[in-house]
Amino acid sequence: MSGTDDPGVTGRIDRLADELTALGGLADPRWRAALHAVPRHRFVPRAAWAVPDRPGGTGFPIDLETDPAAWWDAVYADTAIATQVAEGAGDPAQPAGPWTSSCSAPGVVVTFLEALRPLDHHRVLEIGTGSGWTAGLLTSRLGPGLVTSVEIDEALAARAAANLASLDLSPHLVVGDGAAGDPSGAPYDRVHVTCGVDQVPSAWAAQTRPGGVIVLPWSPGWGIGHLAVLTVTTDGAALGRLSGPAGFMMLRSQRRPGGPPAASATGAKAAVAATRTDPRGLLGASPGAEVAIAALVPGVRAYAEMAVDGSCRFWAIESRADDPAWASVDFLPGRDDYPVHQYGDRRLWDEVETAYQHWIAWGRPDRDRFGLTAAPSGQQVWLDRPDQPLPL
Repeated sequence: MSGTDDPGVTGRIDRLADELTALGGLADPRWRAALHAVPRHRFVPRAAWAVPDRPGGTGFPIDLETDPAAWWDAVYADTAIATQVAEGAGDPAQPAGPWTSSCSAPGVVVTFLEALRPLDHHRVLEIGTGSGWTAGLLTSRLGPGLVTSVEIDEALAARAAANLASLDLSPHLVVGDGAAGDPSGAPYDRVHVTCGVDQVPSAWAAQTRPGGVIVLPWSPGWGIGHLAVLTVTTDGAALGRLSGPAGFMMLRSQRRPGGPPAASATGAKAAVAATRTDPRGLLGASPGAEVAIAALVPGVRAYAEMAVDGSCRFWAIESRADDPAWASVDFLPGRDDYPVHQYGDRRLWDEVETAYQHWIAWGRPDRDRFGLTAAPSGQQVWLDRPDQPLPL
C-alpha cells in the first residue's frame, strides 16, 4: 500500500471514471463519489503485477519506488493487480504462481456494485474482503455500521483492516469462511460476492431478506464465468439471470485443480477418435454455448492451450482429484476433422459435443436468456423462465 498521495490523484480518478462511463458503466454518480472517497492506490502494494482487463491483456510489473509514473498509471487504469500469490508464499510482483487475491479491475468492480443497486440504509454482506477496496466503496456509499465483509485469509484480513483504517473507514470485518456468511448481521438486503462459485452456498440466501439481491460470479468451470444477479424468494431460494462475463478467483472451498498435465500422463490409455466439430465454438466463441455445456455436463472444467500458428488443444477435465476422466481435441488449421482423445469412465467429448448440439437446436440462445436458481433443494440452470430448467 502506498502511504504517499500523488497530487494529481483527483484528476486520475476523474479520467478513470470518465473512461468507465464511456464504456457504459458508472451510471450512478454516487459510485463516482465513492471512487474519490476511497482512492484505489491506498489498497495496492508498492510492488505488484498488473494485468489489463481486456482479452489478451499482457501482464507487467509495477513498482512505486523504481517507476512511480508507471505504478500510478496502472493503479488508475482498468487493470487487475495482484495482492497475494500462492496464499502468501509467492511474490505479488512476479508472474509465477497462482493469484490468490487481487485488487480487481475497476470496470468489473463498478459493474458488480451497480448490479447490486444498494439503497440507503441497506445492510450489505460482502464475501471476500481481499484488499478491502470494495468494502471501502460500499462503506463510503452506505455509511458506518451497514457493511459486513468476510475474509478467510487472516493475513489478507489484517492488511485490509489497515488499508481501511487509513481512510477512517470501519466496516464490520470478519475472519472466517465466506461460504457460511455471517449470521450475526442477518438479515441482509444485499450480498456482494467477490469470488467465483459453482454451487451457491445456501447460507447466503438464508441470511438475506425476501426481495434481497445477491450479485455473484457464477463460475461452473466451462468458460470464464458469468455475472449472476439473483433475487431471494420467500421460500429461501435465489434466482435470476446471467448478464455478462465475470472471471474471478474461486471461493477457496470450491477451488479446482489447474491445467491438464496430470491428465495427459494417462494419454496412453485414451481412446482415439475424430470430430468434424470445430472445438473453438464450444469455448470462448459464444457465452451462451458455455452456459449450456456447463449445465448439461456438470462437474467438468475446460482448459485451452494456444499456439502461435493458430492450432490449439481444448481439454474437458472432470473436477475431481481421484483419476479424473478427460478429453482433448486438437484444432489444426486446414483439417477437415480433428483428433479426439478420451480417457476414463466418462466420454467427455461426446457429452460436450452433444450439449453443444442441444444449444444449436434451441436456436443458439445467448447468455442473457439463461438464468440460475439456487434453492435449499439444489441448483438449476434454466432457459428464458425458471420453470424451464435444463435439460429441456
